[in-house]
Amino acid sequence: MISRRTVIVMMSAGMALGDATVALGAGAGDADQSPDGLIRRLGSDAIRVLADSSVTEQQREADFHRLLLTGFDLDTISRLVLGRFWRQASDAQKSDFRTVFESYVTKTYAQRLGHYEGETFKVGSTRATDDGDVMVQSEIDRPNGPPIHVDWRTHKEDAGYRIVDVVIDGVSMMQTQREEFAAVIQKNGGNVDALLSQLRQRTAAAG
Repeated sequence: MISRRTVIVMMSAGMALGDATVALGAGAGDADQSPDGLIRRLGSDAIRVLADSSVTEQQREADFHRLLLTGFDLDTISRLVLGRFWRQASDAQKSDFRTVFESYVTKTYAQRLGHYEGETFKVGSTRATDDGDVMVQSEIDRPNGPPIHVDWRTHKEDAGYRIVDVVIDGVSMMQTQREEFAAVIQKNGGNVDALLSQLRQRTAAAG
């Protein structure tokens, strides 16, 4: 499911983003509603969560859940990661998947939060996609490894921009997750409930 590499990269990006907010000038603050402004704001909050070793596991999970809801469009992501099976699912299954997926992501990431190890983060250029989304390019420089290129796919809602995919060194995390979920459903004869059951089990095991 969600790989440890994905978690490390995502949280390293979040930690380094806190530094980038200062280094690149956060004067615009919350008034900056641009796509890269979203990434900087999200990182600024993430660094506070990760840098505070005094918080409990429950508080860290609650803080990460808040960041997830603030920065990511979970409704769109839920639909995309379920792929063609979203159209086949009943309304009840769609609602259940949205709820279970949110809990699963929150538990999985929160349980695997690392510590800042000297990574630096650089926000690069932005570009519009053919369907109107905006990609924010970035790079994580690591003291003990090659740099990691991370692109954040964002789209605009009434409340501002939200993240719908993260592309790490050219690999779409949304696409990867969709393929993994599809494999589970196909293995169980196209039964979406089988995926829901597995995600609930994994969420409970992470807790």
